[in-house]
Amino acid sequence: MPRFAANLSLMFTEWPFLDRFAAAADAGFSAVEFLFPYDHPPEVVADRLSANGLELALFNLPPGDWAAGERGLAALPDRFDDLKAGIQQAIPYAEAMGARRLHLMAGIADRGAPPAREAYRRAVLHAAETLADRGIELMIEPINRRDMPGYFLDDFAFAEALIRDLALPGLKLQFDIYHRQILQGDVTMALRRLLPLIGHVQVASVPSRHEPDGEELNHPFLFDELDRLGYTGFVGCEYVPRAGTLASLGWLRR
Repeated sequence: MPRFAANLSLMFTEWPFLDRFAAAADAGFSAVEFLFPYDHPPEVVADRLSANGLELALFNLPPGDWAAGERGLAALPDRFDDLKAGIQQAIPYAEAMGARRLHLMAGIADRGAPPAREAYRRAVLHAAETLADRGIELMIEPINRRDMPGYFLDDFAFAEALIRDLALPGLKLQFDIYHRQILQGDVTMALRRLLPLIGHVQVASVPSRHEPDGEELNHPFLFDELDRLGYTGFVGCEYVPRAGTLASLGWLRR
C-alpha cells in the first residue's frame, strides 16, 4: 500500500491550520502536505510536524497574489524577480520542516504564446537549480482548466517534454490522478510510462474531487498498481471530504 499524506489545505479544515497536524496524526496519518505555510513562521509549522511525528511530503512555492486570482508566476514574463524572491522565501520553510519536494505553480497564461513558454522554461530551470543546491526536488504539475481556468500547464505531454529536455535530476513530475483523468485519461498506462519522471502522486475522486472511494476510477487498483510499479513516494490525499474529514476516511481504513 502506498504511503498516504493528508493534504491539510483541503482535509481537516474543521480545525484551525496549526491544529490540523495533531488531528491528522490522531487519524492515523504519518505524513502531511499542504498548499502554503506562509501565514505562520517556519519554526512554528516545523514544531507541529515534529510534535506529532509527521513527515512533510510537499508544499507549494509562493503563487503570487492568490486572493487576487494569481495561480503561480512561472509563466509570467514580467514576474521573474518576484518568482526568485518567492523561492528565497520558501527555502527557510523547507529547511526548517525537512521538506524535500516543492511544487512550482505555472500561473494563468497562454501556453501558445512564445513569451509565456520562454518565461516558464526559464523559471523552471532557475527554480530547479536553486533548490537542487539544497537537496530539494522541484515538482511541476499539469492542472485541468475546468478547476483552474486559463492555467498554463494543462498538458502532461508538455510537462514530460520539458522534464526530458532539461534533464535535471531534481526536476520531477507531480502526477495528480484527478487532473490526469480529467485532462487525458489513460491513468494506468501513463503511470507505467512516466514513473521514472514522477516525484509525487496525488489523488481525489473524479469528477467530484471528494475522497477516492469510487466514481470514474478504480482507486484500489491504482494504489496496487503503484505498488507493482515500485513507487516509493507519497500519495497526497488532495480531496475535499463529502461530509467531514473523519467520516471520509473509510476508504483508507478499507
